[in-house]
Amino acid sequence: MKVLHTIAHGIQVPWGIAELPSGRVLVGSRDNGRIYRLDVKARTRTPVGTVTASVSNVDVGGEAGLLGLAVSPRFSTDHRVYVYYSTHRDNRIGWMTYRGGRLGQPHLILTGIPHGVHHNGGRIAFGPDGMLYAGTGETMVPSLAQKKSSLGGKVLRMTPSGKPAPGNPFGTLVYTYGHRNVEGLAFDPHGRLWASEFGDHTADELNLIRAGHNYGWPATQGKTSNPKYTSPVAQWGTSVDSPSGIAYANGAIWMAALKGERLWRIPLHGTKAGKPRAFLVGRYGRLRSVLALGPHRLLVTTSNRDGRATARRGDDRVLLLKVR
Repeated sequence: MKVLHTIAHGIQVPWGIAELPSGRVLVGSRDNGRIYRLDVKARTRTPVGTVTASVSNVDVGGEAGLLGLAVSPRFSTDHRVYVYYSTHRDNRIGWMTYRGGRLGQPHLILTGIPHGVHHNGGRIAFGPDGMLYAGTGETMVPSLAQKKSSLGGKVLRMTPSGKPAPGNPFGTLVYTYGHRNVEGLAFDPHGRLWASEFGDHTADELNLIRAGHNYGWPATQGKTSNPKYTSPVAQWGTSVDSPSGIAYANGAIWMAALKGERLWRIPLHGTKAGKPRAFLVGRYGRLRSVLALGPHRLLVTTSNRDGRATARRGDDRVLLLKVR
């Protein structure tokens, strides 16, 4: 692995990140709701809009604000960028029109996702089926993860208009349940969905997401022999991980670690994971999001201004890496 460049710096907690068809990249600032367009080649940053309804709770050590970004698979015709963000009372998903280099305000498609100081989930991604997937947290109320009637502690699957996607296992938005806090989603070339998940002092997880499965929280974390629950394909101690964003590139899942201050490479062998390897350990502090730009380049964001660390000069950054 090689760090090629710092593409941008001085961003207030870059969280959501998504590539436009032009090859330029959108990145959102969690705590002030601003969205920037990055030109990776020129290493420039341009403000393109603000989610004015987004509310951060960093002043109380929280994790809410402007979270995930996803570009519509029909962007050439609908010009939509999807956002997951927090208000004072809930988490929401909406789309914004991107025209003339500017984003409008969100048109809501889903409200009422549970909101808390911690565990707000936030990652969104379109699958190869054209459906929108969202990772949510149980907002420090563990029982929500097992309640199929709640949107908390789940992976949700919906149409681009926010309706339950055809074929969902329970006829609702819920695709999988029993999650503590899902902040990373990534599809591999075979259309399999992978998700990162925060454990509770014992085991952080990489999960292969299968429709209708129960991932065990709060009864279990990490691998389990209980047939009611689905075990992770890989797990770590929380001191070396605290996983947020993930991306697939060149045969592996790349996972950003917050407390662990590193980037994990987890090789995939079909539905199984090989031995993880850590990169950038302690070099840039807390790492939040990962975006693959083809098989050999990644964008990785730092998260040192999120209230959990001492910011370094130039934080927060968007780094361009070459991987193999």
